[in-house]
Amino acid sequence: VAVVLAGTGVYDGTEVHEAAAVLAALTKNGAEPVMFAPDKPQAHVVDHTAGSEMSQERNVLKESARIARGAVSPLTDLKAADVSAVVIPGGFGAAKNLSDFGFKGADMSVDAEVERILTEFHSAGKPQALCCIAPILAAKVLGKNVDEVC
Repeated sequence: VAVVLAGTGVYDGTEVHEAAAVLAALTKNGAEPVMFAPDKPQAHVVDHTAGSEMSQERNVLKESARIARGAVSPLTDLKAADVSAVVIPGGFGAAKNLSDFGFKGADMSVDAEVERILTEFHSAGKPQALCCIAPILAAKVLGKNVDEVC
């Protein structure tokens, strides 16, 4: 099962508790999680002790490796044919690194690779689980085909 991460930390990446819960549940039920993340700069970096933006640059894939314990592949490598399902945990990384919803609201766009993955898994009829804020991604990409989503 593919798990798509968006960095590390609730305010600018994947929510660590959600990612850990997803990984634990998958493993407990006999699935083998395989982690992926976009190989690109984060939209911004947040000091999680103060909630304020920091003047640093970080890479989404490298930050995601903190959760994945190093074993994370570029999102461009994820293909629906290679796994049985995809899970995207929440955290504002979904709204800031996998899309720009956190900055643009309803005028958002979704990262091209994330859009490809959601469309590919949907077309293949494979399960997609999106947690917390992440369902906005599927709503934007697949929402025009709402009758087919449900």
